[in-house]
Amino acid sequence: MVKIGNIIFHYRNVLFPVFYALLFVPAVLLVENGYWLLLAGFIVGLAGQMTRMMTIGLVYIIRGGKNRQVYAEELVTTGIFAHCRNPLYVGNILMIVGLGMMSNSIMFIFILIPLFLFFYQAILRAEENFLENKFRQAYREYMKNVNRWIPGIRGVGRTLDSMVFHWKRVWIKEYGTTFIWSTAALWLVAKYYYNKAGWEAVMQMLPAFITVQVLLLTMYLFVRYMKKSKTWKAD
Repeated sequence: MVKIGNIIFHYRNVLFPVFYALLFVPAVLLVENGYWLLLAGFIVGLAGQMTRMMTIGLVYIIRGGKNRQVYAEELVTTGIFAHCRNPLYVGNILMIVGLGMMSNSIMFIFILIPLFLFFYQAILRAEENFLENKFRQAYREYMKNVNRWIPGIRGVGRTLDSMVFHWKRVWIKEYGTTFIWSTAALWLVAKYYYNKAGWEAVMQMLPAFITVQVLLLTMYLFVRYMKKSKTWKAD
């Protein structure tokens, strides 16, 4: 599993966009009228995005890899990491599960989501192997006290009260993920209208879809400019 995880980690920047593309592949629908599934999926995905933002706002972790290999400079155990060892991955999973629900696709929900979960489980095993070898007893103690997946709610209030939330860091570090997720959600709404009433319904809503897409793209380009020009810096 560790070897598989290292391979997936190396190619994840290629593999994971494929999951987003597959959301739009025509497939057998799970339910005939997918309105409530669409709404529930959006809420689940939004919860994932909020989880990522809360995590990054409190403490940023440079554990996203180096040269496409698992890497960590230090063992981060504060902020949301004091309640869950992998809050960013929990956020990612909630986001893809939510989008899968919005797609109303039997193929995505029953085949691709389990495959996505397997990929992340393999990556986690590779990361845990790396962290245990690097930080040894400190990481073993951390594993004993903090869950891998299920966040511990106890003490979350104290954590939030004791730390400064860095909104600017959230914008700079998360703008790309937010843009991709929200764009996928937007066009899954369009897919819902297509499944419900065909192209005519989509065309009626097209000005609204394009307006929202332009707003999302404008926000993306604005934050990217502020980051690249070093007007905004993550602290």
